[in-house]
Amino acid sequence: MFIARHLAAAALAVLPLTKAYAHPHIFIDAGLELIFDDQTKLSAVRVTWAYDEFYSLLILEDKGLDPDGDGVLTDTEQKSIQGFDMNWTPGFAGDLYALQNDMPLPLSGPLDFTATLKDGRLISTHLRRFDPAIAMTDAPLRLQIYDPEYYTAYTVASDPVLQGHTGCRARIVVPDPTEASKAFEAALATLGTDQTLDDLAVDNFPAIGATFAEEVQLTCAP
Repeated sequence: MFIARHLAAAALAVLPLTKAYAHPHIFIDAGLELIFDDQTKLSAVRVTWAYDEFYSLLILEDKGLDPDGDGVLTDTEQKSIQGFDMNWTPGFAGDLYALQNDMPLPLSGPLDFTATLKDGRLISTHLRRFDPAIAMTDAPLRLQIYDPEYYTAYTVASDPVLQGHTGCRARIVVPDPTEASKAFEAALATLGTDQTLDDLAVDNFPAIGATFAEEVQLTCAP
């Protein structure tokens, strides 16, 4: 999501260099709706991203929206934010990783996306399809939500919703905070003092996001 990193990096440019080390820069409360087909195979997942208020404000200001700051968008403004975060760069995985038997499962690009502003936060949704659909009798499924560079921090903020299957259970698993903090400190120690603010804030932070990944584990009865 180029726009996310571009705007957040621009905001950080006014800070002292030491602040550039303070990853992450964007905070998202995520939600997942797991959708099963009529053969009770997992066919898609609808993803919700609720952005933090500061980043939401950056987006609105960048687009010249809600100039009176009342948190209410006109119909025209509402239309203009649709898909604001769906212009994915080639190879971007959508910060969502599906695994079964520790093997990655392919997901489609974003489909059927929406966006709205609520309580000062931009909230977007999009659909990702599995092709083929996943037979849940084979093994549990893991859905990890993270940015590899840890530029964006994701929290699974609500229980996953299951649609089309009553014999499944989804639980949220969070990382060990002590181990994650150790990995973060080790990553900071690898950064060179000659790196610029843009280097640190945009593309070159060590890929430690998986250490902080929250995941949803899905199991279904035969």
